[in-house]
Amino acid sequence: MPMTALTGSRVRERRQQLGLRQADLARAAGISASYLNLIEHNRRRIGGEVLSRLALALKIEAQTLSTGAEGVLIEDLRAAAASAGDEQPELDRVEDLVGRYPGWARMLAAQHRRVGLLERTVTALNDRLTHDTHLSQALHEVLSAVSAVRSTAAILAETEDIDPDWRARFHANIHADSERLAVGAEALVAYLDAASEDEEQGLAAPQEEVEGWLAGRGWHLAELEEPGGRAVLEAEVEHLASEAGRAMARDWIQRAEADAAAMPLEPFRAALRTEGDPVLVARQFGVGVLATFRRMATLPGAIAGLVICDGSGTLVFRKPPEGFLLPRFGAACPLWPLFEALARPLSPIEAVVEPAARTRRRFRTRAFCEPRHPSGFSGPELREAGMLIEPALPDPAREPRAVGTSCRICPRAGCPARREPSILLEGE
Repeated sequence: MPMTALTGSRVRERRQQLGLRQADLARAAGISASYLNLIEHNRRRIGGEVLSRLALALKIEAQTLSTGAEGVLIEDLRAAAASAGDEQPELDRVEDLVGRYPGWARMLAAQHRRVGLLERTVTALNDRLTHDTHLSQALHEVLSAVSAVRSTAAILAETEDIDPDWRARFHANIHADSERLAVGAEALVAYLDAASEDEEQGLAAPQEEVEGWLAGRGWHLAELEEPGGRAVLEAEVEHLASEAGRAMARDWIQRAEADAAAMPLEPFRAALRTEGDPVLVARQFGVGVLATFRRMATLPGAIAGLVICDGSGTLVFRKPPEGFLLPRFGAACPLWPLFEALARPLSPIEAVVEPAARTRRRFRTRAFCEPRHPSGFSGPELREAGMLIEPALPDPAREPRAVGTSCRICPRAGCPARREPSILLEGE
């Protein structure tokens, strides 16, 4: 992440806006007050990890601290340009646009962010409509009442001579069905409102509870890097809403503790710098490749995303990288290298993929599957596969694999792996 000479000044300005003392901010970021003082006076450069911790404490994007609002605006416009398809604007003039027409530039960037938000909303709604049985039942009740009212009203409107007794019966039916429709609509609205509150509080599902808790911590459990840190985390997860969520969080803590013990932070970072390949790093530490994936994706400030699935293909862990949408529930795109690895245990699978999105961003994916036999020869083989997802630079010599999120909201036409029609318009 590029940093300018004014990064420290932005840190000081933001701290003062929030009414924080230097000592408070330094404590929250895990650095000394004297070091923070030097940073704020632009007398010390800020490492990426320290910048990330400062940004988290200041409740601001790290990029805003490093490049300023103008730099963020330029990057937003470049991202918007990447979504324009073949109609590419003049990227070499983006700084001129920001300088001469800042209002138009901010509006374009805001529209780009809004469209991205709408894309994520469509993904979430699709997951919910497909897999929320309570919502499906409520919608069925409303639609059933609407159909009954419409049918009875059509009879009354199209039949000129109806016996008064039958007319009275039809009116009574319309009245009863209208009341049923009103009750069903009220129940549906109440359920949606309650569900929205639950999601805001992290109650949507146990897996989402755990992932929300990890995301709030930046996906890194720093306490596990020191002896005795597990007890602090286990006390913290007792505040999660559901027992299932608490149990899953404790399982993740246990796994992360084992990963941290087997791959100490600084030696692991050094191995990544020298080796780079997860298979070689795993061999160096005597651990599995999936453990290396987990460690890579949960390092402080790591930009890599990670998905893990079990033998059924169900996603059991999701850390989404920026620009790569992951389904909340249900089946993911069958063209993901993750599922190719699931079918080929112990074989490394690497591919550059391009999700079906406006930005046409490319990602380097590395997938691996590890089988295990907890019951020995007499028991079943259990498989677990993981896929590391990292941004990839454009490479004209390498054609990316076209993938989606899930079939229902994938706009790609002619996909050989499509399971069901898309609710979006077909075509690029």
